[in-house]
Amino acid sequence: MHPATQPPRAIRELPDELISQIAAGEVVERPASVVRELVDNALDAGATQITLRLLAGGVRLISVEDNGVGIPANELPVALKRHATSKITSLSELESVGTMGFRGEALAAIQSVSELSVLSRTAAQDNAMLLDGRSGELQPAARAQGTTVEVKELFYSTPARRKFLKTDNTELAHCVEAVRRHALTRPEVGFAIWHEGKLVEQWRAQAIDAASSEDLNTQYQAALDRRLADVLGDDFLQNSVSVHYQSGNVTVVGRAGIPDAARSRADHQFAYVNGRYVRDKVITHAARSAYEDVLHGHRQPIYALYVEIEPTRVDVNVHPTKIEVRFRDGREVHQAVRHAVENALAVPRANMLMANALLNHELPMAGTAQSSAFNWQQAPMPLAGTRVSDLGALWQPTPRAGLPAEEPTAQSFAPSAFSTANTPAPSLQEAAPETWPLGKAIAQLHGVYILAENAQGLVLVDMHAAHERIVYEQLKAQIDAQRISSQPLLIPATFSATAQEVATAEACAEALQELGLEISSLSSKTMAVRAVPSTLAQGDAVALARSVLAELSQHDASTVVQRARNELLATMACHGAVRANRKLTVDEMNGLLRQMEVTERSDQCNHGRPTWRQLSMRELDALFLRGR
Repeated sequence: MHPATQPPRAIRELPDELISQIAAGEVVERPASVVRELVDNALDAGATQITLRLLAGGVRLISVEDNGVGIPANELPVALKRHATSKITSLSELESVGTMGFRGEALAAIQSVSELSVLSRTAAQDNAMLLDGRSGELQPAARAQGTTVEVKELFYSTPARRKFLKTDNTELAHCVEAVRRHALTRPEVGFAIWHEGKLVEQWRAQAIDAASSEDLNTQYQAALDRRLADVLGDDFLQNSVSVHYQSGNVTVVGRAGIPDAARSRADHQFAYVNGRYVRDKVITHAARSAYEDVLHGHRQPIYALYVEIEPTRVDVNVHPTKIEVRFRDGREVHQAVRHAVENALAVPRANMLMANALLNHELPMAGTAQSSAFNWQQAPMPLAGTRVSDLGALWQPTPRAGLPAEEPTAQSFAPSAFSTANTPAPSLQEAAPETWPLGKAIAQLHGVYILAENAQGLVLVDMHAAHERIVYEQLKAQIDAQRISSQPLLIPATFSATAQEVATAEACAEALQELGLEISSLSSKTMAVRAVPSTLAQGDAVALARSVLAELSQHDASTVVQRARNELLATMACHGAVRANRKLTVDEMNGLLRQMEVTERSDQCNHGRPTWRQLSMRELDALFLRGR
């Protein structure tokens, strides 16, 4: 019978068990949901060791053991009631909640769709107490301090829900992933996962000594790096850079993967807010936008980012599973995350090679006779493709003032724009080539690649891609040194706007002005674009406005203008860079290598392709089977 044809029913209250089962539909989606909630409670109890035991992927049994403070015997029956919690007692505490759990409905929801028991003991008790969730019977039992929660026969009372579960191996994988997300943010806690009596994963606790003279933040960062290597593999640590950034109320730490480590899937992207794993569109968009200049195609970056913000500036009570949050000022968080990742990726990786070599005593240390034989600073390479041979300009000091007021063009970056006193170029032989991260040029291959020798072995450089990035970064630096100028349109461009677009334009008027856009409402359904950024004056004003408004409404920030501007600069850089098949002298090749070492993001060209590759002596020996 169609619902509309059924006779009307009286409004009445639902029984408690049905209410809990409805709540379970929101909280308990699969065994991994139970694991997440129980591990949350264990961490809130101050546990330093958590053990998860599973049968049939968690369908037959989920057991979470911890060594936390435990639950007093008189509070055990209350713990299984709906909306019973020790985490909060008032609205003010809810608005500034710092614990993983706070809703007080997880245990009640889990109990309504399974057979649940809780075994717990506090330090003040002589023995543990076991509570049977179904009968409510409480009896003494043996256990050390801590709590064990057992969940058997999940969804036995709702067979229809059980039919939607996947295979045991699939459910096990989801459970392991749930624990892994917790492990990545709590290095001081040990985790062990058992399935069918076999150890599946184990991550040992990393020591953090509060009594040590070493700074706690330094200890935590070191412990976090070790945990990241344990959980995600040593490759993640080797192929990522450290992130540490603070702006106003927001602090962002963690690690961001280098572009070469990007994957086809977004399965290695971990974002945390105040220690809680979240899927947040603001953070995801900010991180992705930081990679726009360096990722090739549709590859997905890898990262583990930890955002710390005042609890009162973020609302964690917007989703039953607490996996989504809402920021009071999303733009503030977006800019912090984006700048944090951008700054971390900007450092040329060639310098990291030199630092590692110094640590491994492969290069002379600063202050030695060999390293102090010279002391010079190289200026930017000439950026006009026709004047690469102007060697004198390669070694001139970097100009600090005199930036052109007009919008730059490719011609603006000819060597004559950097008119300084001629400085004699230092002898490349005196400059101790072993101290150069990208080494000393030794040859050019088919007018396309530069071959260089460094302490680690052989460096291969795509000279056009490398010079293209150098020109591009110089163009961006010139633009960034000036405020985005706005050009009024002779005839305003009007378009039919949705209610969302009108509201966004009114709410984000200041942000639009900073981006060089002026958008006003003509009516409730029509808007006009009156001014656009000067560099984009020849583009489609309406399409630009719509794109910016769409991003502002979704992410509280927009990179559309910057993205469009960078596309224009990238085209200029491509035409201004030295072309393939251009024969360079050894001094010109060395000049290009030196400029790469000091240019931000010089490891990738404007299109995200690598500009250089390192072949170590070990790899070269392997090619010729040396030492076998």
